[in-house]
Amino acid sequence: MRSVLSFAAASVVFAAVLAPSPASAHAKIVASTPAEGATIARPRTLSLTFSEALSAQTAATSIVMIAMPGMADHPPMTIRNYQSSWSADNRTVTLTLRQPLATGSYELRWQATGADGHMASGKVGFAVR
Repeated sequence: MRSVLSFAAASVVFAAVLAPSPASAHAKIVASTPAEGATIARPRTLSLTFSEALSAQTAATSIVMIAMPGMADHPPMTIRNYQSSWSADNRTVTLTLRQPLATGSYELRWQATGADGHMASGKVGFAVR
């Protein structure tokens, strides 16, 4: 009988350790404009919406051109002609471009500290026609 109880207690502890908890979850993208893998026409705004509020003070975004038509081996080129702003709930960042993006392939990269205090990062790839 004792071994059955020990096994049951061990199973409960093991399940509790493996169960996801909100404190261990990291911020992630739940929506983006453009969407991952999309091909769009010369955008003037880009946005990322996260699964939780982020610390705007620790957040960083960048737009990186990773390919250009007619140019083999295009080196990554950071685009700097934008301003970013956060929604009131710190879940959405909007990047407003002063000039539309040129034809090519891009990554919208981000990093920020989430509610759990951990740094998270990611990217959304898209193309401009």
